[in-house]
Amino acid sequence: MKNRQLKKINSILKFVYSDNNSLSVIFHDNNLLMGVVGEFNENLKELEKITNTSLYSRGNSILIKSSKEKNEITKNAIQFLADQFINNGSIEKKDIISSINKFMIEEKAKGKNQNISDIIKTPKKSVIPRSERQKEYVRALRQSDITISAGPAGTGKTFLAVAVGLTMLLDKKIERIILSRPAVEAGERLGFLPGDMKEKVDPYLRPLYDSLYDLFDFEKIQRMIEIGDIEIAPLAFMRGRTLKNSFAILDEAQNATDTQIKMFLTRLGENSKIVINGDPSQIDLPNKNMSGLNKSKKLLGNLNEISVVDFDHSDVVRHPLVSKIVKAYSDKEND
Repeated sequence: MKNRQLKKINSILKFVYSDNNSLSVIFHDNNLLMGVVGEFNENLKELEKITNTSLYSRGNSILIKSSKEKNEITKNAIQFLADQFINNGSIEKKDIISSINKFMIEEKAKGKNQNISDIIKTPKKSVIPRSERQKEYVRALRQSDITISAGPAGTGKTFLAVAVGLTMLLDKKIERIILSRPAVEAGERLGFLPGDMKEKVDPYLRPLYDSLYDLFDFEKIQRMIEIGDIEIAPLAFMRGRTLKNSFAILDEAQNATDTQIKMFLTRLGENSKIVINGDPSQIDLPNKNMSGLNKSKKLLGNLNEISVVDFDHSDVVRHPLVSKIVKAYSDKEND
């Protein structure tokens, strides 16, 4: 499958090398060229900035002008973006960042292909793990009864878990997805919130909705929520339940106490999976020592049925500046 896709890309791209350290990528499909270049050349400008090369869109080609090594890196990035556009019909900023991600460049240089089993195929897009830890995380989500992950914002903890859960639901391997998080304010006092219970808790659960809508049609997600195939609830509502044939995700678990995490984990029932995600650097509890995320990792990490995955700034797939911000704060805490 992957080889056929590569041949398809190569059949509509042609690479012409020149003696003056330049490389032309010629497109035989103008729609693909426009998709890769982006509106007002935005994708090309972003790729140029990240790779520190000079890129020019001329006619039906992209001209790369830099060192021989950077030309090859940028060529690989353009191939990746062309593949992304063919598969998903769009290119996002995170795809441009991932196109020159170090691990992808190394794999291409060694003639390796992305392991097809790592790719998560959802109705809207194919989700590709962007780092070795993300690959490890996706495999854990599929294979382990319980997965606990910790790491900074932007490392894909929630998005990848929702993507795996959604594919399992659509493949009828489970009967429902349960998305939960503690209703803890992020250092602010929001005061009284009007409306019914759903309207009160929805603001806390918005990131979970965003991940769902990014992977499947809005109307279909709404319908699945209405009939109970997808349930979104605050952590406090989980007490006393037994989760059967379910994929349950506890997000923002750094704001759950040790007792709350224990309560959530012990909901595990027949043919179910539980995922615990959190960022230990963003605890919003009045007393940070109340957080149960790190305690659960230490206590349960030696059980064979439980996988623990730790992310760091190198796994961030948002804007490149996010990774630098995460690292700067991490370095300050370690001083």
